[in-house]
Amino acid sequence: MEKKMKKSTLAIGFLVGFCILTGCGMMRDNKEEHTPRVFGATYMTRNNPYFDVLHEAIEEGVSGNGDILISRDPNQDQERQNAQIMEMIEEGIEVLFLNPVDWEKVEPALEACREAGVVVINVDTVVKDREYVVTVIETDNYRAGVLCAEDMMKRVDSARIVIIDNPIQTSITNRVRGFLDTIEGNDSYQVVYTQAGAGEFEVSADVIGEFLKKDMEFNVVLGGNDPSALGALAALQQYHREEGVLIYGIDGSPDFKAMLELGAVSGTSAQSPKTIGEVAVKKAYDYLNGAEIEPYISIEPYMITRENLNAYEINGWQ
Repeated sequence: MEKKMKKSTLAIGFLVGFCILTGCGMMRDNKEEHTPRVFGATYMTRNNPYFDVLHEAIEEGVSGNGDILISRDPNQDQERQNAQIMEMIEEGIEVLFLNPVDWEKVEPALEACREAGVVVINVDTVVKDREYVVTVIETDNYRAGVLCAEDMMKRVDSARIVIIDNPIQTSITNRVRGFLDTIEGNDSYQVVYTQAGAGEFEVSADVIGEFLKKDMEFNVVLGGNDPSALGALAALQQYHREEGVLIYGIDGSPDFKAMLELGAVSGTSAQSPKTIGEVAVKKAYDYLNGAEIEPYISIEPYMITRENLNAYEINGWQ
């Protein structure tokens, strides 16, 4: 009797050990193996730290689900972005996180995504043909412009304003529109010059450098984003014309907040690329799992000035 019990104990121990080492066949049959999905991401440029933070949030969410994210940098070239999207379609992407260079000229790539059955999640900058995308996720850019105008009007009773915009980028055009609508009808605030700065530091610095040669009076600069505003600051400092000029950006970047701390700029209407990326990933998976998705998701901006700067992390994004 004792020998039989010992044999039974040994047999059970062997079976348990075998299952631990190899996994029981029954458990394998009930558990499906995860086949990684392939996602794509493209941003108008990676020459802006904002898009690095946005990409990191998307990448973290995708990889956290056991899937793969591939990305491309068109470097502000819409034809290149269209070609790169075609390449990613060939590589088998199921979902594309899209931040377009040009809100109109991206249409051929959108059509290709539709034909291939690729889900498009439009982030940060709206495409013109929204019927091609499942949802748009962006900061309330109009409100961001309003906040800058309201802060300016608190600081000065009158202004001659220079605006650095970017007509092919809806996020910036909506910011400018919010700013202009806020000062509309008040003759004390006049726009004296508007020029495209491509949303980039170097281009915007050149724009302001050329403007300064016109020798026009001004006391406010609105940059369509933080790099534009910081480019303006660099040009003004180079020509020793920064004294008495209010400089506004839109982003809430660490670089701009560092200049705020020094008192070199006036304010930035902040957004959170991390939040946009996290929401984009969540909505992509919700859609893939059959949920109904809101066609437009707006995230509120908020004003950061030197007066409230200590409430925010200077060296990081929101």
